[in-house]
Amino acid sequence: MRKLAISLLSIGAVLLSACASGQAMHAHPEEIGAHDYWARSAAKGNNTAVYLFLYNRSAEADALIGASADAANSVEIHLSQMDANDVMSMTMQETVELPANGEVEFAPGGYHFMVLGLTRDLKAGDEISLTLHFQRHADLTLTVPVMDNAEMDMNH
Repeated sequence: MRKLAISLLSIGAVLLSACASGQAMHAHPEEIGAHDYWARSAAKGNNTAVYLFLYNRSAEADALIGASADAANSVEIHLSQMDANDVMSMTMQETVELPANGEVEFAPGGYHFMVLGLTRDLKAGDEISLTLHFQRHADLTLTVPVMDNAEMDMNH
């Protein structure tokens, strides 16, 4: 009986140490992620934009190759730029390079996600699900808060 108890304790200790080491392996932060994300409020059938900071903490560069959202028909990656005549133009981007150990800002007047053909109204306080697709990294799904114009002026 004593041998059985000692064996069971030994097996339990081995299992606990395996669990602890497994947790430690997954405790490090994601290599690719996002922060400070938000979307503009808009009515069903219209378009909106999502802004964020996208980071890559790995030693290997990657590329953002697309996005999708639960509240829209499609999502495109755009870049707004001022031309030589001080006219703002917006061009669709097939990819956005994400440098190793770097960060890319998606903000008004620069890179942003155009969320096209909203399938529902987006009011301040709502959320949408935005999934980012990468060349090498697994998809990243974000729960993005919706803000109205007054909130955007105060916070961004």
